[in-house]
Amino acid sequence: MGRNEDVRFVSSSIKLPSFPSTNHPFVFSNLPFCSQTLTSNLIKTRESITNFISSITNRGKNEKFFTSKSSLLCSSSLALARQEDLNQNVLVDGKEPPPLKAQLVSRVGREDEERVLISEVLIRNKDGDELERKDLEEEAAAALKACRPNSALTVREVQEDVHRIMERGYFCSCMPVAVDTRDGIRLVFQVEPNQEFQGLVCEGANVLPSKFLEDSFRDAYGKIVNIRRLNEVIHSIDGWYRERGLFGLVSDLEILSGGIIRLQVSEAEVNNITIRFLDRKTGEPTTGKTKPETILRQLTTKKGQVYSLLQGKRDVETVLTMGIMEDVSIIPQPAGDTGKVDLIMNVVERVSGGFSAGGGISSGITSGPLSGLVGSFAYSHRNVFGRNQKLNVSWERGQIDSIFRINYTDPWIEGDDKRTSRSIMVQNSRTPGTVVHGNQPDNSNVTIGRVTAGIEFSRPFRPKWSGTAGLIYQRAGARDERGGPLIKDYYNSPLTASGNTHDDMILAKLESVYTDSGDHGSSMLVLNMEQGLPVMPEWLCFNRVNGRARKGMELGPARVLVSLSGGHVVGSFSPHEAFAIGGTNSIRGYEEGAVGSGRSYVVGSGEISFPMFGPVEGAIFADYGSDLGSGPMVPGDPAGARLKPGSGYGYGFGIRVDSPLGPLRLEYAFNDRHARRFHFGVGNRN
Repeated sequence: MGRNEDVRFVSSSIKLPSFPSTNHPFVFSNLPFCSQTLTSNLIKTRESITNFISSITNRGKNEKFFTSKSSLLCSSSLALARQEDLNQNVLVDGKEPPPLKAQLVSRVGREDEERVLISEVLIRNKDGDELERKDLEEEAAAALKACRPNSALTVREVQEDVHRIMERGYFCSCMPVAVDTRDGIRLVFQVEPNQEFQGLVCEGANVLPSKFLEDSFRDAYGKIVNIRRLNEVIHSIDGWYRERGLFGLVSDLEILSGGIIRLQVSEAEVNNITIRFLDRKTGEPTTGKTKPETILRQLTTKKGQVYSLLQGKRDVETVLTMGIMEDVSIIPQPAGDTGKVDLIMNVVERVSGGFSAGGGISSGITSGPLSGLVGSFAYSHRNVFGRNQKLNVSWERGQIDSIFRINYTDPWIEGDDKRTSRSIMVQNSRTPGTVVHGNQPDNSNVTIGRVTAGIEFSRPFRPKWSGTAGLIYQRAGARDERGGPLIKDYYNSPLTASGNTHDDMILAKLESVYTDSGDHGSSMLVLNMEQGLPVMPEWLCFNRVNGRARKGMELGPARVLVSLSGGHVVGSFSPHEAFAIGGTNSIRGYEEGAVGSGRSYVVGSGEISFPMFGPVEGAIFADYGSDLGSGPMVPGDPAGARLKPGSGYGYGFGIRVDSPLGPLRLEYAFNDRHARRFHFGVGNRN
C-alpha cells in the first residue's frame, strides 16, 4: 500500500466578528477599536486551501491512496504545515486505512473549484466529541447549506458554510476537518460554543444611563453569548449617542473568563474651547473687539462634558441672538491622543455701532392725513466695552408727539449665574392725550408730557418663562398746543390727580411673560403689576394690574388667533393713565380710545388668517371690548363727558404683507354703530 503525505491546516480561533465603525458618524482617529475585519484573513485562508487542492491534483494519476486527517478552517488566520515523516503510516480507527474513496469529480478551470465527494457531515466539539447542548448542534447544522452527505464540495462551498455557522453568533471558532473512513470522506465541523453570559463590565460610559445597559442585556443572563445579538446591542448603544448628537461609541468589546463581557465606551469629552475671530471680508483670523469670556459664558457646552452636536447647534444660535455676530460656526477637532475633542468657535463680528434714520406711524393720532407720521433718528452701539452691552440714543418727532430716549442695557450682568439683564432708561416724551380725553371741541389739542427715568432687571426663571422687576420715576402733566401747562380740559375735567400742573410718582414694576416660541401665532401670557409708592405725601399711590393672553392654532392652511386682555387700577392715578378702549390694537372699527376709558377693561379678539400669494395673507376678524362700567370712576369722567359708549364691537377683513419693518397691516372694519373705518399698522397686533 502506498504511503501518502498527511497534510494539516492549523488555524486560530475567531474571537469576535468585526464591528465596523464606518456607519458611525462620529469617528475619531484616536479612538481604539478592538476587532479587525476578516476580509484579508479569509483571503489567506482561501489561498492556503487552494494550494492544498493543487498539490493533490499535480501528484499524478498513479497515486491512488493517501491518508488524510485535514482541518480546513475558515477563520481569522490559517497556515499550511506537513508532518516531517512522510513515510509514517497513520491508522484510522486503529487500522491501516483502506484505499481512498474520495475522487476528484470535476475540474472547471480554477483550482479552488475542484470538487471532493463527501459521504458524511457531523457537528462536534473542538475535541471531536458530541456537543453537550443539542440546541447548539441544531443551530450549526441548520446553518449548513452546501455541506450535505453524499455531495461533491469545493473549498469555497466549505468556506461559505463555515461563514454561515459563525454568522449564527453562538460559536467562537469553527474548524472543518476532513477524515478518510472506510465509508468515504467524513466532514466534521468542530465548533467551540461561546461562554454563558454571567455579567457585564462597562467602562468609560459617563453619560450613558445604566438602565439602558441593563435593559439591553437583561434577557441574555445565563444564556450562551450570541455575537449577532452583541452586535445589535453595540449598534443600539451607538444609536443612543447618535440620536442625542453625542460624540460617543463602543470602542472595544471582550468576553472574559467566566462569561463576563467587558464593554469599553469612548466618549469624546470637551478638552478646550477656543474663540477665533475671522475678518468679515477675507475670512482670515483677526483680532476681535468682543472679549472671549463674553462669548464663552453664553455657551452651555463646557469643558469636561461629552460633546453634543445638538447642544453645539443651540450654542451657535445663542451667540447669534446676541446681535453682535454676523456668522458663527463650531469646528470639533481631536485633542491629540487624549480621546477628547477641542472646539474652535469661528465668529465674524458685525459692525458695532452707527447712526440710522427711519419713520413710522403713531396710533394715538386720529385726525389729519399726515398727523400720524413720525420720523426718527438714532445712534446705537451693540457691543460697548466688548461685553455685548447696548447703548441706544434715539429721537422721534411727529406733528404733535416727540420722544427722546437714552437706553443702556447689559444683557447679562457680570458675575451673575442666572442670566440677569439690567436696563437703565431716561426718557422725555410728549404724546397725544386724545386716546383718553379726545379731541377738544374748540379744535385744540391736549398732549401729555412725561419725564421718566428708571432701572429694570430681567431674567428667565423657568423654561419659556421670564420675569422683570424695576423701579421707575415719572413726572407727567398735560400741555396745550403752545406747551403751556393745563390743569383742566375743555369740559372742566381735571387732567392731573394731584391738582397740580404735574403728577409725580415712583412705580415698582413686576412683570412675568410666558411664550412658547417667538412666532406671533404662538401662545403667550403676560401679567403686569405696577405699584405707586408714596415716597412724598403728594406723590401718587395706586396699584394697577394688567394681563394679556394669546393662543394660536393651525386649521389646515389657515391660522386661528384668539386673544384676551384686561386690567384694573385702584387708588389715586392720573386720568390720562386710564385704560383706553378702541382703535387699531383694541377694537377695530373705532378711533383710538373711542369706545371708553375706565379703571377696568376687558377686550377679546378672534382672527383667522390665510395665505393668498407670495408674502401676502388675508384675514377676517372680530373684536369686542368693555370698560365694565368703570368709566365714571375715572377722575373727571372723561369718557362720560365725551359720550363714549363704554362697550362695543367691530369686525372686518384685511391683508398682511411681510416687510423688513415687520408685517404691514391694512384693515377695513365695521362697528356696532354702523360706522366703518380703515386701519393701518406696522408690526403684529398687541
